[in-house]
Amino acid sequence: MAKDKIQKSIVIKNRKASYEYEFVDTLVVGISLLGSEIKSIRQGKASLQEAYCYITEKMELFIKKMHIAPYEQATHYNHEPYRERKLLAHKKEIRKFSDGLNEKGLTLIPAKLFITDRGFVKLNIALAKGKKLHDKRNSIKEKDNKRELKRQQLL
Repeated sequence: MAKDKIQKSIVIKNRKASYEYEFVDTLVVGISLLGSEIKSIRQGKASLQEAYCYITEKMELFIKKMHIAPYEQATHYNHEPYRERKLLAHKKEIRKFSDGLNEKGLTLIPAKLFITDRGFVKLNIALAKGKKLHDKRNSIKEKDNKRELKRQQLL
């Protein structure tokens, strides 16, 4: 019965990120997770809404405030929902993003969490710049125009 609840392809998006930020560069990284966290993600019980990434002085990449719900069938060794998780990337890629963070107004945000064909959980992070109010209005107009075009094509 538990197998029925687990979906084949999981994609958890941070919808607010594309509205609030303009993506400058993206990178796909792995995540260091516990067993109960993997099972919760496969059930689709994770959220990236308040999450953000940062780079330490030792050139390590971490994510904070990413919510992964506790796995119901786990024992008393269940994980903490908001714990800090290490992201797995090459030093060269981390240095590139670190140099980008030194520019004024840029930040690292998680954009999408997904499971690969091989069953690994990956996170798409983006080096992003905050949008101004008029930029947000333009993106809303573009979305409305795209939706209208799709609607007309279906008729």
